[in-house]
Amino acid sequence: MSLTTKALGRGRRVAAGSLIAVAALGLTACEGGPDAASRPSSAAAPVTSQDTERGSGAQSAGGSAQSAAAKPQSSANGRRPSAPAKAASPGGKPTAKSPGATESQASAMTASDRCNAADMSLRLGRSDIGAGNIRYPLVFTNKGKKACTLRGYPGVSLIQRDGSAVGKPATREGGSGPVVRLQPGQSAHALLHTLNEGVSDTPCWDRSQIVFVYPPGSKESMTTGSAGLRVCGGRFDVTAVEAGALG
Repeated sequence: MSLTTKALGRGRRVAAGSLIAVAALGLTACEGGPDAASRPSSAAAPVTSQDTERGSGAQSAGGSAQSAAAKPQSSANGRRPSAPAKAASPGGKPTAKSPGATESQASAMTASDRCNAADMSLRLGRSDIGAGNIRYPLVFTNKGKKACTLRGYPGVSLIQRDGSAVGKPATREGGSGPVVRLQPGQSAHALLHTLNEGVSDTPCWDRSQIVFVYPPGSKESMTTGSAGLRVCGGRFDVTAVEAGALG
């Protein structure tokens, strides 16, 4: 081989090597040099202000949830739940008696123990005249088989046999009196009071024929003959019942 041919081959190899070196340098410049591997990858998106706000919101939500778990839950209207009420007693009845409970029981017992018109007899006793006043005992007698009680005023009117009224019903006189307990066969009385004729200028009523009576606390009536009782001076009173029979 001639010298000329050898020189041409060496020149070609040098040119090829130079081209390869230039290409390598170009690639290195495009990829950012040897420090490119240590830099952040372009695939990671940059952190924006919106992302920062989202992160803060997430942290706030987490903190609020922890705070809500630590605090007592509130009711729907925003108020704290009150302490649980005490359990009611069985049946829903109050554990303590109401102030009127004893009075109601006493009233019920009195009503069941009261003397009924059907278990009593009635009569008008002899008159007691003195100092311009006339008083008649109105006597109640227990004819039943068990004891019963009376207390208070009877309702008294004077009537004729045809049922027509004579004057006005008797007004109450004095206090209401004690409870009178009557064993079978025992009696109690109330007093009818009027004035003697001539004591007052007020005219006397017509003479009556029947005394019409409601026993104390009863809605059932009783009657007895009046023996011609006549009210004068516009005065006709009745007292509360007392133990015993008069006249």
